[in-house]
Amino acid sequence: MKIDPWSSATYQDYARLRDEFGIEEFNVDLWKDLPNPHKLIRRGVVFGHRDFQLIKDSVLEKKPWAVLTGLMPSGRMHLGHKMVIDEVIYYQSLGADIFIAVADIESYGTRGTSLEETKDLALNEYIMNYIALGLKPERCRIYFQSKHEDVKDLAYILGKKVNWSQMVATYGFNGSTNMTHVFSPLVQTGDILHVQLKKFGGTRPTLVPVGVDQDPHIRLSRDIAQSHRLFNVTLTKDKRIGVFVKIDKDVEKLLNHATTVLRSLNFSKLEKIVDYKAVYIEDAQVGDIKRIDITLAKTEPQFGGYGFIQPSATFHRFITGLTGEKMSSSKPESAIFLTDSPEESRKKIMNAKTGGAVTLEQQKKEGGNPKECMIYELFLYHLIEDDSELNEIFTSCKKGQKMCGHCKKYAAELMEKILIDLNEKRQRAVDNIDKYLK
Repeated sequence: MKIDPWSSATYQDYARLRDEFGIEEFNVDLWKDLPNPHKLIRRGVVFGHRDFQLIKDSVLEKKPWAVLTGLMPSGRMHLGHKMVIDEVIYYQSLGADIFIAVADIESYGTRGTSLEETKDLALNEYIMNYIALGLKPERCRIYFQSKHEDVKDLAYILGKKVNWSQMVATYGFNGSTNMTHVFSPLVQTGDILHVQLKKFGGTRPTLVPVGVDQDPHIRLSRDIAQSHRLFNVTLTKDKRIGVFVKIDKDVEKLLNHATTVLRSLNFSKLEKIVDYKAVYIEDAQVGDIKRIDITLAKTEPQFGGYGFIQPSATFHRFITGLTGEKMSSSKPESAIFLTDSPEESRKKIMNAKTGGAVTLEQQKKEGGNPKECMIYELFLYHLIEDDSELNEIFTSCKKGQKMCGHCKKYAAELMEKILIDLNEKRQRAVDNIDKYLK
C-alpha cells in the first residue's frame, strides 16, 4: 500500500493502514479523560495516532503544548476541509498554542498555483471561515510559508540529514519530479518543527491533526526531529535503559550533563561509560523513557542542539462526497461548500446518495444501511452534536422506521442554519484577519 499526499485517492481500509504504517489505534482510553471530547474523537472519526499520549499528558498536567496544521487552498473550502479546523478549535479550547501554515510553496510546487492565487484563496475563503467557525486570535498564528524565513531556513538546514533515497522511498519521487516539489516536504517539516524553536515557545509536545494521506509528512518530520537530537534514550538489546550521546564532540561533557539531569529526576543507580558514549540507568523503568527524553530535549539548545520532541499526530477518516465518491472542490456536486447558499446546499442534499433500499416497501421491511449513507455521514461528522439523537437516527434507519426523504429534509434544515450563521460571522471576520496574521 502506498500513501500519496498529493493524489485524489480515497482510503477505506483504515485498519490495514494502521498495520502497514505503524499507526496506533485511537482508542477510548486515550480520550476519555479529556475535557468534553469532540464528536469527531468520541465517534471514531479520529481513528489513529502517533504519540498522542504526550498530548494527553500535557492537557491533563496543564503543561505547554502546540498544534500545527496547514491549509493548501486549491479551491473553495468544503465540509471535508472543515473537519481539521473543528479539531484545531477544540484543541485551542484545551490550551494549545495554534500555528497554521498556508502552504503556498507546496501549492506552487505540486499544483502550479501562483503565490498570489494562493494568498487570495487563503485570505478570502479559508481564513475567513476559520474565524467564523470559532478560531480565536489569542495564542494563534497564521502565516504563509513563502514569507516565513525561520521555516524556510529550518527546512534547508534540516535537509542536511535527509538523502534522495529516503525521499524516493517516502514519496515515490522520480527523475521527472520538479525540485520545488521535492523541497516542499522539507518546508512542511520546517512548519511542524519550527514551533519548538525558542522564539516560538520552545521545546514542547506538538500535535499535527491530519487525514491519513498526510502520514508521509509526519513520518519524515519524526525521523528528522530524531536525527537532529543530541541524546537518544532507549531500551537496549540487553534490556538496559540508557542515555546515549549521538555526536562525537564534547561527549564527556554531555554525559556529565545527562547524569546531572538524571539525578534531578531522582535516578541514582547510574553507570557512565565514556567509550560507549552512554549513561545506563539501573533504577529506571520502560515507562520512564519518555519523561527522561523530554527533559533532556529541553536542555539540548544550551549545547547548540534543537531538542526537538518528535511531533505527535492524529489521523481522521475522510468524509465521503454526496455522490458517494471523494468530496472534492473540483466536483461541486460532491461537496457542500461553506459559502454555498442554503438553496444550493438543499439541492445537493436532496440529490445525495443514501443507504436506503430500492423501494419504500423494501426499506420498511428490511431497513436501510446508514453506514453506506452520505446523509448519515453529514449527521455524524457535522450536523448533530447529541450522540443519543445520532444513535436514534441510526437505529430507526436500520429498523426501517425512518425514510431517506425525512433525513434529507432534516439535514437540509440543519445545514441551512449552519450556513446562514457562518455567512453572518464571515461578514464580521473581515476586520479581524490582521489579528491572526502576526
